[in-house]
Order: sequence, then C-alpha cells, then structure tokens
Amino acid sequence: MLDIGLSKMALIGVVALVVIGPEKLPRVARTVGTLLGKAQRYVADVKAEVNRSMELDELRKMKDTVENAARDVEKSVATTASDFEKDWKDATAGLADASADPLPDDPAALALIVPAYKRPDKHWRAKRGAVPHWYKARTGMRARVQSGAARVARFRPPKPH
Repeated sequence: MLDIGLSKMALIGVVALVVIGPEKLPRVARTVGTLLGKAQRYVADVKAEVNRSMELDELRKMKDTVENAARDVEKSVATTASDFEKDWKDATAGLADASADPLPDDPAALALIVPAYKRPDKHWRAKRGAVPHWYKARTGMRARVQSGAARVARFRPPKPH
C-alpha cells in the first residue's frame, strides 16, 4: 500500500515522540493501528466486491452464449426432425394402408389388447431372500437381540475347578 522504508518509519516515530509526548504515544499508536486495519479491511472488501461483480458479468455473458447455442441446436434438431418426418411420409406413402390402424379407437377393445395397470402386490414384512435357520445356526449369525452382558456371559471361558 505505502512504500515506507525502515529509516522513514524511524524518522516518523521520532517526530511523533517529540510532538505527542511519551505518555500519549502508545494510545495514539493503538488508534492509528486500529484505523489503518479498518482501512485495509475496507479496501479488501471493495476489491472483493469488484471481483464478484466482474465474475457475475462473465457468468452472465457465458449464460447468454450457452442459451444462444442451445436455441441454435434446438432449431437445427426441429428442422432435421421435420425434414425426416416429411421424407418418412413420402417414403411410406404407398407402403401402408391408411385404414389399417394398429390400435382400435374403442376403449373396450383397447382394454383387451392392453391390460389395465395393477399395482404390484408387495409384502414388505415378508423378506423374499430369507436366510434359513439351519444356516444361521451353523454359521453363528445372530438370530435374536442379545445384550452386551449376556454376550459376555455366553462367551466367558469356563472356570477351572
């Protein structure tokens, strides 16, 4: 911020000592330091705000370019799709009979072809991949909840008699 060397700082200190006096110098130095810190924080805040606004401008520009590119792609896809539809209609005009509709308009006839939706019947209480009890017993899997004290008592080595 300021280009002050060591000799200039010493000169300022001596002048301040002479002008202010030794008893008021610490309080004045503290006040000057506080004000200098506030000024540095203010300058840093201003710099950060300027950087943020520059980044926002760049993001807006990038957003506009991406939106324009998306519109161009959308237009090209729409024109390609319409050209394909036109070519497809021209190519299949003589092949298919217009009266042969694959799906009937009658809802009753449509229900015979396409079954109505039926929600799958799920039994969430019954596990589908249940482990057999003989396997649990053989491998030592826990089948029931057991307290810590009961587990310690279960695996405690036998007392010698």
